[in-house]
Amino acid sequence: MKVVVATGNMGKLKEFQRILAPYGVEILSQKEAGADIEVEETGTTFEENAYLKAAAVFAATGIPAIADDSGLVVDALDGAPGVYTARYAGEDATDDENIQKLLSNMEGVKERSARFVSVICYVWDQGKSLTTRGECEGTVGFEKRGNGGFGYDPIFMVGERSFAELSAKEKDDISHRGRALRQFVEEFAQLMRQK
Repeated sequence: MKVVVATGNMGKLKEFQRILAPYGVEILSQKEAGADIEVEETGTTFEENAYLKAAAVFAATGIPAIADDSGLVVDALDGAPGVYTARYAGEDATDDENIQKLLSNMEGVKERSARFVSVICYVWDQGKSLTTRGECEGTVGFEKRGNGGFGYDPIFMVGERSFAELSAKEKDDISHRGRALRQFVEEFAQLMRQK
């Protein structure tokens, strides 16, 4: 089965491929599917933004599309950066700029609990969608650690290690996206049996 991933983020694309390949899902990038579009994330929730992206790519290609909207939710910052995670330091901010802004905003803060949230939305027909959500609890570190992952991974601590210090398998086993995708696969399999 072919599915287009509604993202330009190569890190996310690789995670989708790694996690869904064992289930016989062939992942196409937007470019491979001919969907050279940038979807404006105007939603106020992860669920709304994931749906907007998947629906737009499905409309552009006619191929079932899957999208993820994910972000870091920091308790001490009233849930920020939240849906603005990728553009926390500005529209074209780099991962490093986003991390620096977050660390700056967390200066002197002792309570550093946070969670990564991932919402997966799959659209396979007009008006038909399946949405799942995964979360991973952790804390915001005080400095960048590790060379793996992407985004805020170097400062998101799970126990004594950052996401950027975990192997791909270790991260997939506990990550928000791994959890959301595994739940998606279960619900998708049930959906296919009902047809």
